[in-house]
Amino acid sequence: MPGLAATATAQPWNNVVEYSVSAVKSYPQGIAAGADGALWFTEIGANAIGRITTAGSVTAYPLPNADSQPAGIAAGPDAALWFTEQYGNRIGRITTAGMITEYPVPTANSRPNAIAAGPDGALWFTESLRNKIGRITISGVITEYPVPTAYGGGIAAGPDGALWFSEYAAGKIGRITTSGVYTGYPVPPPGGFPFGITAGPDGALWFTEFNGGIGRITTAGSVTEYPLPIGDSQQGGITTGPDGALWFNVQNGRTDLGIGRITTSGVITEYTVLTAVSYPIGITAGPDGALWFTEYYGNNIGRAPACGLGFSASFTNGTLTMNFDLGISTPATWYANVTSAAGTKQLWSKPIPAVIPPTPLTLMFGPDFPDEGNVTIVSGLQTAPNEGLCYETAAVNTGP
Repeated sequence: MPGLAATATAQPWNNVVEYSVSAVKSYPQGIAAGADGALWFTEIGANAIGRITTAGSVTAYPLPNADSQPAGIAAGPDAALWFTEQYGNRIGRITTAGMITEYPVPTANSRPNAIAAGPDGALWFTESLRNKIGRITISGVITEYPVPTAYGGGIAAGPDGALWFSEYAAGKIGRITTSGVYTGYPVPPPGGFPFGITAGPDGALWFTEFNGGIGRITTAGSVTEYPLPIGDSQQGGITTGPDGALWFNVQNGRTDLGIGRITTSGVITEYTVLTAVSYPIGITAGPDGALWFTEYYGNNIGRAPACGLGFSASFTNGTLTMNFDLGISTPATWYANVTSAAGTKQLWSKPIPAVIPPTPLTLMFGPDFPDEGNVTIVSGLQTAPNEGLCYETAAVNTGP
């Protein structure tokens, strides 16, 4: 069933930081937080596993075999990172000291893609070309379970003790128990083509849709879809942020987008990144309370604050109405300014505590808000004067 998504225009982030991975195109893809307080990522082009500290220091660990094409990566229960090798047809393990071990997948040319830690102490992965879901113990023992259709783009442990995965080509979300029992749930049009998937803060699973939407599926199999602006697509990841919202990658034909945010009530905001046509594809919450993401074509690792306002505004009969889905994981100062031809004035500025999960708020000014014609309202969150975390804007006509 469709959801009602309030989608804002593309918003700027005023303190996104991007770190170049290497001098050559490494095509970073998957990313995960490690037990050592750093972020670990796969480098398809460089045939390596990368590590970046929260201060931006990058280290690369080359894989033993050429053209392994590492793709997905996840933290394991053993404090190591586990990753898939699409062309190598292996599952790899790397310790936080950089020691690599590889385990061949029994089925030839299976194209392992996504990987996630399961509730049973093992790692679970998708086999894109062989319609199988794999399980690997931390000692390297692999079991494979056939499923009717897979071509998995993502996999995640659900709150029900099962694994949930996207079946990209079949337009389904799959569920498999730790004993191998499969159930498939079709994703209705116009979405389909589900890709990244994650457990949400609301007890459901959330997934991205290549055809331009964000989907939500309950553990009973009920699907809701939230559309994005025409032309936007998500052949990328999704994660729960420390603010209690879902954050995802956005790709399209334009050059101005990179990351999206959706609250569990379905309010969507999209944000720009610095590098044009960077193609963000992987995203995770970092140990520093920020969001970290890979830029496949931009050859960067990005860091952005996990804060959002879900801001929209309207004006009717002398009353300015502002709607928010405010969320932030740290205390901040919340402010709003309005700019017109007459200049800029502040509507409010006040300290607020952390707001988790995002909270819907409506503020009204009127019924005698001044007629100043077309105005721009900027609302934002900052940790100190001139140290902004994020802000969002809305254009409103206050004329008659």
